[in-house]
Amino acid sequence: MKVGLLVRIEAKPEYAGEVEAMLRGAQELAEREEGTVAWFAFRESATTFGVFDTFEDEQGRQAHLAGRIAAALGEAARTKLSAPPVIAPVDLLGTKVS
Repeated sequence: MKVGLLVRIEAKPEYAGEVEAMLRGAQELAEREEGTVAWFAFRESATTFGVFDTFEDEQGRQAHLAGRIAAALGEAARTKLSAPPVIAPVDLLGTKVS
């Protein structure tokens, strides 16, 4: 794993449950993505969510950004999020996998 994405998602309070369900359901999609090595969805607070995922290379990262999860997040941003998701590409400096 050499590269990743860190995504911060802020839901409108009335849609927090739907955003949570969407992220839980996205796990199945992430499992089907060949270029996605690891995928984590998390909740920081009542309305703040995030995703952290890793890839072997830039090609895998770009395929993920062009995939179904990113499309669903973009659709949700129109009505269910209080702001567009903040998507930050990251370079991994070290990893530990058990």
